[in-house]
Amino acid sequence: MSERLKYQLGISLIKGIGPKLARNLIAYIGDEQAVFSQSLRALTAIPGIGSGLAQAIKSADVLPRAEQELEFIHKHNIKVLYFTDDDYPARLSHCDDAPIALYSKGVTQLNQQKMIGIVGTRMASDDGRVNCERLVEELAQRHPGTVIVSGLAYGIDVCAHKAALKYGLPTYGVLAHGLDRIYPSVHRNVARQMLEEGGLITEFMSDTKPDRPNFVRRNRIVAGMVDALVMVESAIKGGAIITARIAQSYNRDVLAFPGKPGDELAKGGNYLIKKNIAALIENVEDLEYALGWEGAEGSQSVQASLFQSFNTKEEEQLYHVLLENKELTANELCVKSGLPVSKVSASMLSLEFAGLVKCLPGNAFRLFK
Repeated sequence: MSERLKYQLGISLIKGIGPKLARNLIAYIGDEQAVFSQSLRALTAIPGIGSGLAQAIKSADVLPRAEQELEFIHKHNIKVLYFTDDDYPARLSHCDDAPIALYSKGVTQLNQQKMIGIVGTRMASDDGRVNCERLVEELAQRHPGTVIVSGLAYGIDVCAHKAALKYGLPTYGVLAHGLDRIYPSVHRNVARQMLEEGGLITEFMSDTKPDRPNFVRRNRIVAGMVDALVMVESAIKGGAIITARIAQSYNRDVLAFPGKPGDELAKGGNYLIKKNIAALIENVEDLEYALGWEGAEGSQSVQASLFQSFNTKEEEQLYHVLLENKELTANELCVKSGLPVSKVSASMLSLEFAGLVKCLPGNAFRLFK
């Protein structure tokens, strides 16, 4: 296993080969080790590679560094989640730019039924902290076991992690550096507590410093791992706004707390709401409504709806297709069901009116939970 893992990690180290291209490369060749043994001519012929990247692959001296990382992994009991592993975050795996490998420490359960990301400014106000903690408390009361994901940064991030620990929810911190350090160092004790019921995750190897570009890469993992992203408060610019935009691009539900006009830390949330990037949230009921979680006011639970008959056999067929696949676009529903576009469109509209299906941005659908 360690030998194969060496080549898996080695691919992630080749300059110019990002996550998407790495996936295509492995899929085309069929084996990680074979990537390094292919001839220059064979690599050049692979779609998307070309002569420049082929030369980079052949000249890449990355395996010694991969072996060094393997020693660190074994010494510190770190788990590597490769993109083909069953315990790789399933939600994240659907994102084109998801890392091909993640490093984790703690209790690695990243495919729980309910996962919420909470982000915000590093200069959190008292109101922001209150809103953050209250939301986590309400989630713990109404949806025990909900996983809280954030970035272990100052302000709202660490507030979300501390609230999760306080109210008994598992929580994961996504880091912008390797697992050989904690940044900021003052959060070391919180990070240690998180390992008991959650953990720490990163795409970066040891010896990677928390440089500025790494935080944007970190943000896409936070956005991709969750069902919904809640932005508690932020100025008009900042990492939380970037994360919200990434979450929107992944077709995740984005919610933001509103604030007073003119308040600097309210400008980010108000902007996201005005631009229809985020739905307004004031309490857990708003989150339940957005996600279709049981208990949301005005929505039916799927369990109750199962006792109702479907209007057509097409509706029943499409419902069961969605039951097996967390989220699908209209085109994907057509392919998996074998039904024409006209039947799918009419049936999904009927299921949506019945409160069984939620329509998402990008003409995608998922079941109410």
